[in-house]
Amino acid sequence: MSLIGDGLDAAVQKAFTRPAPKNAGPQMRYLVKQLGGTKAVAQMLRVSQRTVERYVKDQIKKPRPDLAARMEREVKARWQPQIRAKAKQKAAATGGIIIDTRARLGYTAPIGSTDQDRIRHLTVALLYFQDGGRRAGSLDEVRFTDIEHLEFDL
Repeated sequence: MSLIGDGLDAAVQKAFTRPAPKNAGPQMRYLVKQLGGTKAVAQMLRVSQRTVERYVKDQIKKPRPDLAARMEREVKARWQPQIRAKAKQKAAATGGIIIDTRARLGYTAPIGSTDQDRIRHLTVALLYFQDGGRRAGSLDEVRFTDIEHLEFDL
């Protein structure tokens, strides 16, 4: 995923009330419960159905690194969907998403202009739509490059 996508996911995860399962057995049991069976989980993780069953029964405790990463990613993507939806709704209904970044950014402008891109530190509320849902003003292209720090809050 991208740096921005990961940052948004991390902001949503701050709203979670319980931590996601860390070990292979609980992660696999959670996925089986969410997807409704071992066959669906096996297809999603690209392993055999028998392998999924062995993780569920704790016969296998330590997955390969690539499988562990896929399991963790899938669990985090599905963890506490109602709380995730409430956090997104709250962000949409209030001030929006708060972005804190230190990056090279600026408008496309002639060299030497004050709008030329350079390293800047910004903390802003991201409001996509203003003025009754229409895009506000005439916004030019904004570039973000050389991102040193990026943090989101809902």
